[in-house]
Amino acid sequence: MFFMKQTRSGWATGSDGRSTAELLRDLADGVQARQRVEVEEFRNVIAWADANVVEDLEGAATIRDSYVDTGIPIAGPGAPLVSEFGLSELVATLGRSLDGGRDHVGKVIECGWRLPRVRDAVYAGKVPVWKALRVADLTRTLTAEAAAFVDRNLAFALPTCTWVQVERLVAEAIARFDPQAAEERRKESADHRHFTIHPTETGKGVTHISGVLDAADAMDLDQALSRRATVLGQLGCEESLDVRRSIAAGELARHDLSLDLPLADPDTGELSRTVPGRKVELFVHLTDTALTGISTGVRTGCSTVGRWGNTQTPVSVEQIRRWCAQPGTSVIVRPVVDLAEHVPVDSYEIPDRLRRRVELRDHTCRAPHCNRRAERCDLDHAHPHAAGGSTCPCNLVPLCRRHHRAKTFGYWRYVIVQPGTYLWSSPHGQHWLVDHTGTRVLDPPRPVDPEPDPDPPDWADPDWTEPAP
Repeated sequence: MFFMKQTRSGWATGSDGRSTAELLRDLADGVQARQRVEVEEFRNVIAWADANVVEDLEGAATIRDSYVDTGIPIAGPGAPLVSEFGLSELVATLGRSLDGGRDHVGKVIECGWRLPRVRDAVYAGKVPVWKALRVADLTRTLTAEAAAFVDRNLAFALPTCTWVQVERLVAEAIARFDPQAAEERRKESADHRHFTIHPTETGKGVTHISGVLDAADAMDLDQALSRRATVLGQLGCEESLDVRRSIAAGELARHDLSLDLPLADPDTGELSRTVPGRKVELFVHLTDTALTGISTGVRTGCSTVGRWGNTQTPVSVEQIRRWCAQPGTSVIVRPVVDLAEHVPVDSYEIPDRLRRRVELRDHTCRAPHCNRRAERCDLDHAHPHAAGGSTCPCNLVPLCRRHHRAKTFGYWRYVIVQPGTYLWSSPHGQHWLVDHTGTRVLDPPRPVDPEPDPDPPDWADPDWTEPAP
């Protein structure tokens, strides 16, 4: 048993007298030591694999599904085949179970040969071993070209990017380099669509609903529920937003029962009433060759994948075609936007066309570690408009309300290093570099002498409107 006592320097243990600061330093040293050991083990397993290569699949270690040998090597195409008997000895040395060790070694080999840039980042201490192995688990089933695409586009950003971004990149690699597999996955997912109401679970007066919808249909439903929930709140409903959304779902069902929507006459095609088309905008980015199926050969796989702007996720061209062919859907084709073009205006107010350019360049709030979507952010004049700053995309930066207030009133500062890259400093001299790869801490901190920002906050402008919730 030990006791804690408070001193002027912080908390200290009664057993060894170390202060809190000393304990934290010792813990930090322990973390660094553990990371070095993990990297050394990672390196040694790769060296072991290089020394235990076999020439044919007969004696190679393969993935096992329970007691069934799948015949699939433990790492993807292009990685070496390693000895099954040698693997048993290695796994025992690592103190792992046979199945768990087989999976672990397979991921290390995947990194060592198919993800060389990620491997080198692990060696350099820039990427933790666990994160590299998690990426390897996603790439083991990819083709060699798709794995190289992930490695090339991910290694430099892996230290700071989120896991959702990693999964999006892997999905894009599959769509680009293995479109047949991507289409099979899409069809398989579509076959699992359902919308189930569980009437037996009504003991407390409520019923559970579960479902898997087409992404566009889900966006329609979400927007419809959000709009009606907002109206209910304006009409005086004091329930929470979640409760109002559930009420709105019931209202949608009752409205549908009261509608009379006859189909077109099969002979004349005449419509006595029309069904309103889709109201939700689905922003999809793709090339003209994607829809025509003509490949330019400039970028392999570019004609098989687009990007859904609503969620920034890759989406197959076949899915886009199905959305476009949905009855009642209107398709609007907008020209390519040159994000490097300077198009200033004289007014302080920001036109929608400029906002769209900034949102396409910076997908989220540009403050350190903030992931709020740019569509829901204010646009800040980096160089204050009152001090001569222009209303131009090169001088506009998306900031969420809290970070906008911190910059305006809390003495936080940033400078634009180049469009899309920002250097932030906190009131106590901490520094971060924010760009499309994420947030990086810069050392050492430097003292700053903050001054009030003369730029008036956007929410004080009488013409400013609230961003979409």
